[in-house]
Amino acid sequence: MDKPTASPSFLKKLLALVLAFGPGIFAIGYTIGTGSVTSMIVAGSTYGMQLLWVLLLSCIFSGVLIFTYGNFTLVTGETALYAFKKHLKWGKLIAILIIIGISFGQWNSLMGILGISANIIFEIFRIYFPSLEAYRYESVLLIAVVVIATMYRFLLVGKYAFFEKILVIFVTIMGLSFIISLFMVYPLPIEVVQGLIPSIPEVEGGQMMVAAFVGTTMAAATFLSRPLFVKGKGWTIENLGQQKKDAIIAACLVFIISAAVMAVASGALFHQGKPVTKVLEMVNTLEPIAGKFALTLFFFGTLSAGLSSIFPCLLIAPILLADYQSGELDTSSRQFKIITAFASLFALIVPLFGANPIEMQIVSQVFNVFVLPLVILGIILLVNNKNLMKEYKAGIWLNLGLFAALFFSCLISYNGVVALFDYF
Repeated sequence: MDKPTASPSFLKKLLALVLAFGPGIFAIGYTIGTGSVTSMIVAGSTYGMQLLWVLLLSCIFSGVLIFTYGNFTLVTGETALYAFKKHLKWGKLIAILIIIGISFGQWNSLMGILGISANIIFEIFRIYFPSLEAYRYESVLLIAVVVIATMYRFLLVGKYAFFEKILVIFVTIMGLSFIISLFMVYPLPIEVVQGLIPSIPEVEGGQMMVAAFVGTTMAAATFLSRPLFVKGKGWTIENLGQQKKDAIIAACLVFIISAAVMAVASGALFHQGKPVTKVLEMVNTLEPIAGKFALTLFFFGTLSAGLSSIFPCLLIAPILLADYQSGELDTSSRQFKIITAFASLFALIVPLFGANPIEMQIVSQVFNVFVLPLVILGIILLVNNKNLMKEYKAGIWLNLGLFAALFFSCLISYNGVVALFDYF
């Protein structure tokens, strides 16, 4: 009599464990999208595991910054841009530049993300129903409209807990899909070890790819949105330990999932001499090696990456404005609904014109690194302000991590400038 209840009980516990994930789920949603997946696929198929060290460093510094921004809010009760404006000498100008820079980068990414996601859904159907190819443009556009309309409808629910649960579902599917794919197609262990030794591919586009990696993994939007999501979770200074654990888990999962994508592309395509520049090129290159099931699984992971990024990208502009204005996000406000509606329509540009978003996606990731030094410098000044932080003022180890992140971001920004000059 006890056996029938054992299984549901286990499933309920497993579901409760997954749904218990904190604000770090938004960090994963912002960081791993189709732009990130595209960068990992291009890097893995073109350079093997050579850029794994860039990913590792980016994830370590991301963890430090997610933790620092979260701690600042728990200690002071203030959010990032509001605190910049209030406490820093040039804070108002810095905050405005950050809002413009991040919104520009995220909305550009949003166009590509929706375009790629709609194409992926179409390709999944086309694998099993080849006759749909004759209606590619109409099908992709219709799918894009349905996807963005559904996401906008979810946003109108306006509850933090609901946003979190939707993202948990997408990120769980994404993570499992990529990790299971890795067991089917994987690189040689020696290549993974060699990839941890710093080096930049001495070929055209190598510097651009390094900057894109950092732009997509050390995403400024991730850190700036952290305070509002921490407050939305209802955490207080009593949750400092929980906040730290959440930041570490988020950074580790970003590395594991991103590295899995790179490894699948490296294992399947690098040694075949088949570099790809589009996610959708995986259809013709991965299927003969990994099979239809592995391909579908990988596509579902990529689709979940896209859907988990659309949600936060739609939220970013109203989040930053709310942060700057008052430090409180009102998801039922007219401002929130208008801005997210405009962003939803803006996202349809790529599907509407049938444009190829992949190259623009990588270039837009490069642009993201230019705001990053400002975002890191601002939080360094805040967490070292004894009047604000009191006994929680940043210690020597946290400062070492933050200044290392600042140096790394400046180095990558310079690299990004050189790469963009070469590109244009």
